[in-house]
Amino acid sequence: MKLTFIRHTSVDVPKGTCYGQTDVPLRDTFLQEAAEVSIRLEGLTFDKVYTSPLSRCTRLADRCGFKEAERDNRLLELNFGDWEMQHFDDIKDPHLQAWYDDFLHVRASGGESFEDQRNRVASFLDELRRKPYQHVALFTHGGVILCAQLYAGLLREEDAFQSLTPYGGCVTIEIGR
Repeated sequence: MKLTFIRHTSVDVPKGTCYGQTDVPLRDTFLQEAAEVSIRLEGLTFDKVYTSPLSRCTRLADRCGFKEAERDNRLLELNFGDWEMQHFDDIKDPHLQAWYDDFLHVRASGGESFEDQRNRVASFLDELRRKPYQHVALFTHGGVILCAQLYAGLLREEDAFQSLTPYGGCVTIEIGR
């Protein structure tokens, strides 16, 4: 099965802000960025389209002609819990250093770890593999796309964050049934 992951367009939050699952606004360049994504998707046909329920993904799906995309919470970005909408440099939580030292396994205070997110995305992909689709589009987040690439064996854990898909970027992977 072919999966085309589409990362949402750029967000209107200060650089260095921990926004994860917060429903943040998009930059005023959204229409231009969405038009560029639409061009990348031109000529592709999908049996099914899914989206993260956050507006930065649903708006892009709508703008690309997929108003009926199915929302699935497993496609949400990492939950940063108590740190959401704080600038990383301003977070005073003593637990932050433990997370920096091992974000793969240590949960953000009140949130989840990257391992938790990977398990959530793997659950979605395991279920999707049992569906009869040939080509699926997924409007989602950078962390989810990394998890999917790890799932498909295309990245190594230690290299994952050097391969973050840019805003509005598309990544196509194949997964077996």
